[in-house]
Amino acid sequence: MITSHAKKFNHIPLSVLDLAPINEGSNASESFNNSVDLAQHVENWGFNRYWLAEHHNMPGIASSATSVLIGHIAGKTKHMRVGAGGVMLPNHATLVIAEQFGTLESLYPGRIDLGLGRAPGSDQATAFALRRTLNMSVEDFPMQVNELQDYFSDEPVSRVKAVPGQGLNIPIWLLGSSGFSAQLAAQKGLPFSFASHFAPDHLFHALSLYRDNFQASEVLEKPYVMLGVNVIAADTTEEAKRIATSQQQQFLSLRRGNPTQLKPPVDNLEELYSPLEIEAVGKTLDSKSTLVGDKDTVRQGLESFIKETGADELIISSQIYHHKDRLRSYEIVSELMSE
Repeated sequence: MITSHAKKFNHIPLSVLDLAPINEGSNASESFNNSVDLAQHVENWGFNRYWLAEHHNMPGIASSATSVLIGHIAGKTKHMRVGAGGVMLPNHATLVIAEQFGTLESLYPGRIDLGLGRAPGSDQATAFALRRTLNMSVEDFPMQVNELQDYFSDEPVSRVKAVPGQGLNIPIWLLGSSGFSAQLAAQKGLPFSFASHFAPDHLFHALSLYRDNFQASEVLEKPYVMLGVNVIAADTTEEAKRIATSQQQQFLSLRRGNPTQLKPPVDNLEELYSPLEIEAVGKTLDSKSTLVGDKDTVRQGLESFIKETGADELIISSQIYHHKDRLRSYEIVSELMSE
């Protein structure tokens, strides 16, 4: 049973969202080594869970085989929860996901989370390459979630059984960047994670839909919300702002329809991008859910965000080029947790 925590900073769990970035001039192997190192550090620093996200056809993101990487991270850590944030369920047969996560839960009992999204995590051509059909519609997602829950139940209705999977307690989360999954999570009494780190405009509408329509279930008595936040912390605000240009460049390349590997920081974005492009990315990386600065700046931002949203948990993404800078950013957050 998941229960709600007090709505005070450093009284709520903080978690990590890792996109397994591939740096410019690097490769997936180095990305995975960095992810293991980060996971081991944040586990020691007291972070609650470590999630990896499914993306495809993205040269700067190495977590396409999400369940494989979850198993790798879980095997290199000891007690921290590890999971998907998330698996894009329309890309897969539900039985395959049930078996994959049943295997993970059997290998690492009590440590595996399954976050589900309904977006493809890719463009249409990649979605077709994954599915061989584009007949899957938004209306099919609730049916897929029902199928997955049935596979994990003690007495499945389906004649086909998930082995391993049947009877295992694998927490299912619904993920969203709009109101659809918020409503579905409320109807099913499931925990909900909102992508406020890149869809801040829809945050409060989704929160209202989820909380106002929540129905208690066997797994959850009250609404439980985990919100995404970008945090780029450094010893000085000036340094953090420069480090943050890597993430800004990543979003700018997506806006141009030309995703790239994660680029090193630059001194002046205006030399590379137009004012309109930079303004658009600034709206996506909203200052309330994208916190860039020194420890005091990040503390104030986190406190304000938690107070305004009533989040039960935060999951922090830090798209930072230099691994030592990414470690330091999470270390600063861990220092705030222990203060």
